[in-house]
Amino acid sequence: MDEYDSPWKEALEHYLPECLTFFFPQAAAGIDWSRGYEFLDKELQKIAPKAELGGRTVDKLVKVWRNTGQEVWVLIHLEVQSQYKKVFPERMYIYNYRSFDRYGRQVASFAILSDDRPGWRPDSYGYELWGCRVRLDFPTVKLLDYRERWEELENSRNPFAVVVTAHLHTQATRKDPEERFQLKLRLIRSLYERGYSKRDVQLLFRFIDWLMALPPELERQLEARIIEYEEESKMPYVTSIERLGMERGMQQGLQQGTRQGIRQGVQQGIRQGIIEVLQMRFERIPSSLVERVNAIGDTAVLTQLLRRSVTAKSPQEFEQMLAAQGEHMQH
Repeated sequence: MDEYDSPWKEALEHYLPECLTFFFPQAAAGIDWSRGYEFLDKELQKIAPKAELGGRTVDKLVKVWRNTGQEVWVLIHLEVQSQYKKVFPERMYIYNYRSFDRYGRQVASFAILSDDRPGWRPDSYGYELWGCRVRLDFPTVKLLDYRERWEELENSRNPFAVVVTAHLHTQATRKDPEERFQLKLRLIRSLYERGYSKRDVQLLFRFIDWLMALPPELERQLEARIIEYEEESKMPYVTSIERLGMERGMQQGLQQGTRQGIRQGVQQGIRQGIIEVLQMRFERIPSSLVERVNAIGDTAVLTQLLRRSVTAKSPQEFEQMLAAQGEHMQH
């Protein structure tokens, strides 16, 4: 099962202005972004409890300032819906009127429909009783529509072009891990080619890596290809295998519950990453090499060796690197 919600939440938190610019440009143009904005997620949970509304996907309530020249702030209510829900339009209405009631401010509601049903396009909710009419119309975008706009996505520097591409690739490759591997690698390489900053590359890489999950063997292949590409392009922005090693190590260290345990756990995770890369590339590596790697207790040295494990032409060459590294540490 692919995980959509958590990556989307993180993407919105890092790239809200870019999201609105990409999907809802009229709203983005009416906001004074220089004044900042404030997420009101905790308040939203109080206004509309999850259990009460039958569950929800990704929802954000944001305080923003209008750029009309007056001291006026309003609310943006944004939903990302990844599954068909009959009650979704009603939920949009409930969120809208409860937010208005809580803050006494105008509320603009927007929906991003990220599901896989082309015909499901809710954009309003309302009812009429004895001449009394209530209605909410809310702008929506359907991510499936972007399947016909690949060229636009590839040429855009807006980070949400990457978000949409990763989401559509994930949907399209549920039963084809090999194809997902190729698309994921291509999309990650495009992060460098689009000219993003190091921070943007790292954030978007995290989103792609989180969303487009791969089986362990393909993940290891991807890790090696990314490290190799970074070495060639001289842009060491992200290293998936290093990240995984760090996360494994952090988990091990946190289980020990001490600062020393965390540091030792991180080091062990990187050691494991080095050995996995070498085994993947050369199948068999000397037990003496494994022992020497496991004996290193310097995180910076281990990190350097992790990168060099990808570029070494043979286990013997890597052992020479180990020896040189040991002599350098002695001096």
